[in-house]
Amino acid sequence: MNYKTEPSQKSTVKVTITYSKEEWDDAINKAYAKTRGKYTVPGFRKGKAPKAVLENFYGKGVFFDEAFNIVFSASYPGIIESEKANFTAVGDPDLAVDSIDDNGVVVIATVPVKPDVEIGSYKGLKIKAYEYNVTDEDVEKEVKKIAAGKAETVDVTDRPCQSGDTVIIDFTGTVDGVAFAGGTAEDYELELGSGAFIPGFEEQVAGMAIGEKRDINVNFPEDYQADDLKGKAAVFAINLKGIKGKVYPEITDEFVKANAGAESVEAYRAKCRERLEKQAASRSLNETENSIISAISDTAKAEIPQAMIEAEIDKLAQDFSYRLMYQGITLDDYLKYVGTDMAEFRAQFTGAATSRVMSTLVIDKIVREEGIKATEEEVEAKIAEQAESVGKTAEDYKKDMDARQKEYIESDIVVSKLFDFLKANNELYTEE
Repeated sequence: MNYKTEPSQKSTVKVTITYSKEEWDDAINKAYAKTRGKYTVPGFRKGKAPKAVLENFYGKGVFFDEAFNIVFSASYPGIIESEKANFTAVGDPDLAVDSIDDNGVVVIATVPVKPDVEIGSYKGLKIKAYEYNVTDEDVEKEVKKIAAGKAETVDVTDRPCQSGDTVIIDFTGTVDGVAFAGGTAEDYELELGSGAFIPGFEEQVAGMAIGEKRDINVNFPEDYQADDLKGKAAVFAINLKGIKGKVYPEITDEFVKANAGAESVEAYRAKCRERLEKQAASRSLNETENSIISAISDTAKAEIPQAMIEAEIDKLAQDFSYRLMYQGITLDDYLKYVGTDMAEFRAQFTGAATSRVMSTLVIDKIVREEGIKATEEEVEAKIAEQAESVGKTAEDYKKDMDARQKEYIESDIVVSKLFDFLKANNELYTEE
């Protein structure tokens, strides 16, 4: 077998592979041995007919497909491995047989490859940074959450409903006076303030009393799941039938000792603040780094193979499916409910997938351009840090590590150093 490569259109490489007569004959013989059991020829027991008889009865190409699979699968991975310094395959190749005869086979594999990306600039840009601070109000809300799990639910009859209450309602939704699918329910329990319904719905229900009926006006979001309702004005006729409120226990030193493992309310408040500040710092860091890459990506150009976009769509769609599962909903049921099919469902992720692929390409490009690497000392320090977090020595921790874990550590160090570089070489600003 020999091959040659040449650049092709739209981030692909054409690999022309030539298999000799001997290689092709060997593949045909292997295909015969593998598949002969499924063929029947008069005068022979099934699977016992000689190869020549089967070729004469079914045609000379009877074993070609299987033979091609055998010879190609044996050689293609080695070709991709040999060429990894020249290109990176990012999807399955499109295959075409250029010629096939008694002298062998010539196959053309058009391989989607990671494209080079042209970056307009990644230094000297003015980029928005994000900074989130924790307020005393945030801390108090967090402290009060511990009481939510111990709250008692009681029927409310002496006041209108308010945020935090659960209301029992009948409702009928109409658009242009016509009821729509999924817009009607009886004895529906809705927690006000949960954000379970479209914007404006829960806010207008708040303030209703038991027995009250009210028409509320809302607009479906432009990105609503059902195409026939996107952006439409709707009227919901509400009949409020019941209100359930919550009575929360008093948060005392004894309460937090029993339920939060803290010595006092003040100690628990300090613990909450520390947790919230870590979350705020992480959010600030993530959104700032996303802002940096987004700004640089806006200056970048690349011919992204569809295979890379489809692979990213797979991840986004899978993440969405997992979130549905946590709510007890299957993806098939969801698609039926919103009236769409898998193709349309996947299409909605195209923009986000393309952006994520471009961001990855931009990161890879800058890392290569600037020669950013993880040193052995940095890797060892990170391993020691992780080992200490689980109460192990670095030596014991490394015994349980595999190659992928070390690669992840190296990648994490490289990305961290990349963003340190980008922050130092661009102007970051925060909005007052």
